[in-house]
Amino acid sequence: QARLVESGGGLVQPGGSLKLSCAASGFTLSNAQMDWYRQRPGKDLEWVAFSNSDGSTSYVDSVKGRFTVSRDNAKNTMYLQMNSLKPEDTAVYLCAGAGLQGQGTQVTVSS
Repeated sequence: QARLVESGGGLVQPGGSLKLSCAASGFTLSNAQMDWYRQRPGKDLEWVAFSNSDGSTSYVDSVKGRFTVSRDNAKNTMYLQMNSLKPEDTAVYLCAGAGLQGQGTQVTVSS
């Protein structure tokens, strides 16, 4: 059964970093277009970043220069490196692709 599982969230102080993982099973991630989304408290689901199978990426303006999406095809896993985190980055982060969506991982940025 194909699925996506996120991990790596947690509590971090403003200015800190976290690296989220999105582990795929049941399909080959390298062939898929993948996205990261986030659900901030009281807000609609927001698209954050895109990773294409050809290596191209794109980001929402609010995270450009701070977040980087990457893949490890040998591990069938996608990552989201988040630097210079701000309190407004607090959200549940989810990955999606190949018609699937994970359950998300909580990121809390607070002092």
